[in-house]
Amino acid sequence: MKIGRHCKSRAGLFGALSRLPWVRKEERNITEKAREVLALVDLTGREAELARNLSYGDQRRLEIARALAAEPQLLLLDEPAAGMNSTEKQSLLQTVQQIRDLGITVMLVEHDMSFVMNLSDHIDVLDYGRKIASGTPTEIQRNPAVIEAYLGKSLESGSDE
Repeated sequence: MKIGRHCKSRAGLFGALSRLPWVRKEERNITEKAREVLALVDLTGREAELARNLSYGDQRRLEIARALAAEPQLLLLDEPAAGMNSTEKQSLLQTVQQIRDLGITVMLVEHDMSFVMNLSDHIDVLDYGRKIASGTPTEIQRNPAVIEAYLGKSLESGSDE
């Protein structure tokens, strides 16, 4: 239930063994913060479930909750929508938007362009590790280098290259 919040604890081994009043208070605070993070990722009421018993989408949201428990300023998500169905992706999209709205910078590596376009304020596009474009979603969708790299020249020229 603590979902990684113990990194914020001051108790240490002695405190954990002694169970002094300040340690118990800290444990209550950790538990409360964990509940808040689980609510943010829409896992309220699932605190007692084992991670392996959660659906794939819920497991991914739990991973995000564990990362948020450390109170990051920057959250790096690598292919968070991979393997999800459309309902799970929509739920994840809303969760990431809420995280962004809290002032946490989200850096996303993702191949699902619909997901990226609906979420991002700014996009950098890489082709074989080289940055070929940078801009807003609208700018990226219209960028000739992006179109060529990801859709191919053959769409415009009628030839296969």
